[in-house]
Amino acid sequence: MLKGISTFTFTATALFVMTSCSTRTQDITSEAVAANNETTMASPGKIKLITLDPGHFHAALVQKSMYANVDSVVHVYAPAGDDVEEHLKKIEAYNTRPENPTNWQEEVYTGEDYFQKMLAEKPGNVVVLAGNNQKKTEYIKTSVDAGLHVLADKPMAIDTESFGLLKEAFAAAEKNDVLLYDIMTERYEITTMLQREFSMLPEVFGTLQKGTPADPAITKESVHHFFKYVSGMPLKRPAWFFDVTQEGEGIVDVTTHLVDLVQWECFPEQVIDYQQDVRITDARRWATNLSSAQFRQVTGMATYPAYLAKDIAKDSLLAVYSNGEINYQVKGVNAKVSVIWNYKAPEGAGDTHFSVMKGTKANLVIRQGQEQGYKPQLTIEPASGIDVDAFEKTLKANLATIQQKYPGVEVSRAGNAWIVTAPEKYHDGHEAHFAQVAEKFLEYLAAGKMPDWEVPNMIAKYYTTTKALEIAKQKGNPTSRR
Repeated sequence: MLKGISTFTFTATALFVMTSCSTRTQDITSEAVAANNETTMASPGKIKLITLDPGHFHAALVQKSMYANVDSVVHVYAPAGDDVEEHLKKIEAYNTRPENPTNWQEEVYTGEDYFQKMLAEKPGNVVVLAGNNQKKTEYIKTSVDAGLHVLADKPMAIDTESFGLLKEAFAAAEKNDVLLYDIMTERYEITTMLQREFSMLPEVFGTLQKGTPADPAITKESVHHFFKYVSGMPLKRPAWFFDVTQEGEGIVDVTTHLVDLVQWECFPEQVIDYQQDVRITDARRWATNLSSAQFRQVTGMATYPAYLAKDIAKDSLLAVYSNGEINYQVKGVNAKVSVIWNYKAPEGAGDTHFSVMKGTKANLVIRQGQEQGYKPQLTIEPASGIDVDAFEKTLKANLATIQQKYPGVEVSRAGNAWIVTAPEKYHDGHEAHFAQVAEKFLEYLAAGKMPDWEVPNMIAKYYTTTKALEIAKQKGNPTSRR
């Protein structure tokens, strides 16, 4: 086998054992490519996944479950190194777990020409992307240009330049009749889903307020942690994750979910035109400082790589601009989203979410603090001046509408508010949401199209985050939250 090129099959029986191996040259004949494409096209309707440069654990979570009509053989193209090895270890863990093991077979290519090789061979029809965000938009554009569907982890763009390329990618996807979709897992969190459902009950919620920049109609705040557990194991993050030129700043990364939820909840199934409907009022960013010991614990690296030298402050602290806040309007509604990254969560806690939607009759509030046992909890709180007893009757009369869609959901009074509870079956956890997104994408593939609002709203979302970063950078580099 030529140096720097490896091709092997990864199965549940052994890690990194070559069960199907052949020597390949970097030069691919046109006949071989044609034969491969004929093989790919021989199974119309069968989904075949290609995982490209999986540098983030979200790529593996897409394969935590098996899917009907998805081939068990997944072709992986990536540069050799820790990123792809960590990815394959996670797939192996899913394949060998005691309960509901998966049966993925990973055909892996790790030559330096991995991207060109993937484009030449095209052994599948859906590219899964979750990794270095500096490269991601180019991967997306080139893949859709090649006639491949793309399911991409957020963010699909991390600055103004990549936003422009992403718009071109959506245009190319439409031209080539392929789908480009991002992985919005938070739409599948039950308290968020119920917050949206109750907001569509005018007798209970009223109408969404317009709010002001100082008092937004909808607020969403997300707290995340660099050190965390995934699938029961401590997460090893790649060093580049801490370089915002590769990962993207927090204001364009996790806030993607929050901006998406603002659009999805406030304007369900409505098209948002970013040029007419979105206006940024203010945006800011600040850093989280990590010690060299913390960096070593979460990456396994003894020293900082050279590309992080620009971010090293006194006492060897690494300044990571992972935090951000955006104040903006969508269709005249004032919204605020913010993301905060700490090193490690308190004991018993994890990533948390806070959200409030303000209606003319009630506020819908999600809290996930110590009082809630660090589990998200939705509360319905009547607006000022609303007769509480009359509101209770209205709420219970309208609950049946929710229960038709989500059987078992109940409300219980706590003072002058109502706590919404859902059966445990709906609390399936963040990792399970990746399969739910994948299943939705498979539905779109089967239909041959997405709803009319999905693409313009994805474009609006990435305009909001990348424009906010541009504005925040113009204000300088604060090192802490005001």
